[in-house]
Amino acid sequence: MSSLYENLRQLITVIDELRDVGLQKYISLPRIVAIGTQSSGKSSLIESIVGRDFLPRGGGVVTRRPLELRLVHLSTQEYKANDAWAVFEKVSDKKYTDFEQVRAEIERQTDVVAGANKGIVNDPIVLTVYATDAPDLSLVDLPGITRVPVKGSDQTEDIEKLTRDMTLHYIQDPRTIILAVLPANQDMSVSDALQLARQVDPKGIRSIGVLTKIDIMDEGTDAGKMLRGEEVPLKYGYVGVKMRSQADIVHRKLVSDALGEEKAWFDNHRVYSKLPPGLVGTPVLIDKLTRILFKSMRRFLPQIKKEINEKRISMQDRLDELGVGVPVEEAERVQMLWTLITDYCEMLKNTIRGKYDRKLQRYMVHVPNLGPHPVSGGSQVRG
Repeated sequence: MSSLYENLRQLITVIDELRDVGLQKYISLPRIVAIGTQSSGKSSLIESIVGRDFLPRGGGVVTRRPLELRLVHLSTQEYKANDAWAVFEKVSDKKYTDFEQVRAEIERQTDVVAGANKGIVNDPIVLTVYATDAPDLSLVDLPGITRVPVKGSDQTEDIEKLTRDMTLHYIQDPRTIILAVLPANQDMSVSDALQLARQVDPKGIRSIGVLTKIDIMDEGTDAGKMLRGEEVPLKYGYVGVKMRSQADIVHRKLVSDALGEEKAWFDNHRVYSKLPPGLVGTPVLIDKLTRILFKSMRRFLPQIKKEINEKRISMQDRLDELGVGVPVEEAERVQMLWTLITDYCEMLKNTIRGKYDRKLQRYMVHVPNLGPHPVSGGSQVRG
């Protein structure tokens, strides 16, 4: 198991470094993206995975920019048991050991880009969290799908379309694992998260479902069928989680204490205690996400390497076509100009003699006033 996590850390580091240099704009990279409606419990789930209380709280929409979260597990042999800190990409010279300050910085960066009046913008915040109790994972938390704009805010009337389009933008990539978060106390057949996931992943081969609010379902009902995948099947199945209630959050209950209560609650539940292993609990979800991400990265890395090489060769060919840079010295510039003129004359002579020269055609394409059908050098001379 330790070798799995060690290999995963190496793979995540490689993928994150590729993402940092902007490769994601040209080649898709594996990642996990958490989607769900507003107030589906997505932010609480992320905090349970991280093991820290650090995300903005409040009424209405609180996640207003995508949060690209990179978790790095610290060895307990090298660090103390509760060692943890965070680093923002745009404030990389500062270590945040107080996670209340992390929350404040997320809010500040959100307000700078999206405004302080509840606006939503597709410009991710990149945050890396180092902790001894954090898993090695990399995931993106998106703003929840919002149906109605908040009165008096900067949100437009098409807020639902905006949040849906943003979600689709992230999950349509076939190398993205979709973490669909849905409340267990709502009918999953009308779940926005599952609907969007099935839209881009109709067979459910890269989706995993998480059932939140499982502890506040109507009395006499349970999520047994949903967890077993009997209603809407997904390749990676479903995991049920019990998170902190609003009262727990107000009274600042530690995430670690809540995880202990979650385990006891599932162990003593009349239905969930009898389910097969691997269907309930935040630790189960973390282990499943870790394995899924590892397999995804290992599967796609050879293809990514091939695509990078193809792009590199293509760009090198283009650079070779452009030739060397313009010389600085005047004598060298004169020599370069005469060389270009000589080459051009030679290409034109070759064309007149019936020797096709591909380089000449590139020149002719950029010559103005040739009409919709550019002609070759030779046919121009004859004309």
